[in-house]
Amino acid sequence: MQRRGIGFLLAAVGFAVLSAVVPELVSPDATAFGVALTPVVENTLLALSALSALSAAYVVILDALLARTHDRRRKHRIRSVVRLVFLVVGVVLVLAVVTDHWVPALVSLGVVGVAVSLSLQQPLLSLLGWFYIMTKRPYQVGDRVAIGDSTGDIVDVDYLVTTLWETGGELVTTNQHSGRHITVPNSVVLSAHVANYSRDEFPYVWNELAIQVAYETDLDFARALLRETVDDYLGDEMEENIEHYREMLAETPVELEVNARPTVNVKQGESWVELRVRYLVKPREGTRVRNELYERILAAFNDHPDRVAFPVGRNR
Repeated sequence: MQRRGIGFLLAAVGFAVLSAVVPELVSPDATAFGVALTPVVENTLLALSALSALSAAYVVILDALLARTHDRRRKHRIRSVVRLVFLVVGVVLVLAVVTDHWVPALVSLGVVGVAVSLSLQQPLLSLLGWFYIMTKRPYQVGDRVAIGDSTGDIVDVDYLVTTLWETGGELVTTNQHSGRHITVPNSVVLSAHVANYSRDEFPYVWNELAIQVAYETDLDFARALLRETVDDYLGDEMEENIEHYREMLAETPVELEVNARPTVNVKQGESWVELRVRYLVKPREGTRVRNELYERILAAFNDHPDRVAFPVGRNR
């Protein structure tokens, strides 16, 4: 048991001892605002003892559950659920300690809760959204997602809000972090689309890189050279991951032909031909891979100026 758990346990014992000793030191006739002090002091100390014992149990159970996994996302999910469960248990426990009529008190609390819910619909919807996120897991901590108009990496999923570390946005032109944190109400997942770019099942996306060449270019040669250059850089890794993707597709009714290696498509422009190479990449590595591919592709094309020409002196 951690020191924190031992501290809570010792506090529970201490408050329990005080609940038996302190009321004896208070005059039975002592009152404040017409309320007898002895039962108030005794119930308060018992409630503190119960909460301390519950806190010790929370620490022990949480540590035991977290020790069973090394996945940071699962740890965050476990911590959130266990905290909520113990919060509810704590409320019931305090009511049971401070009053003999705790069941009617719970009913009254429920009536008050219904009244409050009518004026706090948005927070309650966000709490419902949190339950949806925990059970259906459209995203979790560490995923790169787009929620409505906001895109970024999930850094926290609280009971009411989800916090994103923004990528792209108004401050940068690439899919890199802007430095801003965006807070999104959990209720948004119940009404807006959510795009997850890095789920555990398949944390990859397809990217395209466009290269413009002149009409005088030997297109067959340029396409083959482009495909070969990209394939040399990430073809083997892509093929391995595509195999896993095909296994996932086989478990669904979707019939889709998926290329295991990079492919090149041709698009005609007004005064140039655009070669678009399609490849698989991890979302957070998209910019780095794109930059590396540009350097490799341009170097390969420049080695064959007689067969690959760029649209010099034209609108691009």
